[in-house]
Amino acid sequence: MQAIVTKYLGPTHCRGSRVKATACAGSITLSWDYALNSDANHRAAALALANKLNWLEYSDLSEGGSLPAGNGECFILTAKPRKEA
Repeated sequence: MQAIVTKYLGPTHCRGSRVKATACAGSITLSWDYALNSDANHRAAALALANKLNWLEYSDLSEGGSLPAGNGECFILTAKPRKEA
């Protein structure tokens, strides 16, 4: 089982808003998609990281849950059930 934590990164003088997804195995940062709501942006970042790490072939991504600080979400990857032969 793996966890992915996402965090909103506000705009700076050089970059627009972004969302960063982090796990023990790595991280990825995406530009904020203003066509999506906040939850969908966090989920997109979690999915992008899971795809980058090739985790979705064997795992399912849970629904996200808010973190206590209110500045991110946490997603859990759980193993897919094995198919009977």
